[in-house]
Amino acid sequence: MLALAAQAQPGYTISAAQLQQAAAQRFPLRYPVQGLMDLDVQAPRLRLLPAQNRLAAEMAVKAAGPALRRSHSGNVTVDFALRYEPSDRTVRAVQLHFQNLQFPSLQPAVVELLNTYGPALAEQALQEVVLHQLSPQDLALPDTMGLQPGSITVTDKGLVVGFVNKPL
Repeated sequence: MLALAAQAQPGYTISAAQLQQAAAQRFPLRYPVQGLMDLDVQAPRLRLLPAQNRLAAEMAVKAAGPALRRSHSGNVTVDFALRYEPSDRTVRAVQLHFQNLQFPSLQPAVVELLNTYGPALAEQALQEVVLHQLSPQDLALPDTMGLQPGSITVTDKGLVVGFVNKPL
């Protein structure tokens, strides 16, 4: 009977727009770099990566401060996996993979220095960021059927949170 219930409740869908809106709520952010400059990070533009079951995020970054003659614009790109946190019913970003930090108008040596900060910057900006919170009402029907959130699958349209049987 529980198997039938699981088939009747295939998953909970979170749209790409809902993800984008939730991610944007935490930005802009500012990070100082050894008293030389500040990096201002804007809200990420999320891309769904169904083939990898991950999301990618590109964030505009502005570098300005005493070490630079003027402000410079660039971007940082990362990708990440997702996990469900049962304590607060949230879907969160985990397993961040830093791809690159680009500043076309900066000298290559400065960009190289900034790239040493890239992974830490990306982790501070997005690690464990809440991308969605399920409400008690979202989980009411699965709960009565003995189900709880399990897998998270990235699709072309958003995320599908699958349900699994609760442990006995």
